[in-house]
Amino acid sequence: MTTRITVSLPDHLVEQVKRAVEDGQAPSVSAYVAEALQEKTPPIGLKALLRQWDEELGPPSAADRAWAKAQLARVDREMAARHAEPQ
Repeated sequence: MTTRITVSLPDHLVEQVKRAVEDGQAPSVSAYVAEALQEKTPPIGLKALLRQWDEELGPPSAADRAWAKAQLARVDREMAARHAEPQ
């Protein structure tokens, strides 16, 4: 999802962004600004990320949870087997 907003920027920054787009450093002014904001925004913690996903997508189904548990068990088995192999 995207939301259109209006912001005011100093002229020199607007020119800098436009040049970056013209030089192929970003596909659009919006993409350039979104990337800059993403870099500036502190990373979200795992609990907050999972909560955000639940709000946006709904909680995982029983089938989703079973799949995830099976994948974690498979990775655990693979890691245990690697560590058991002689080096």
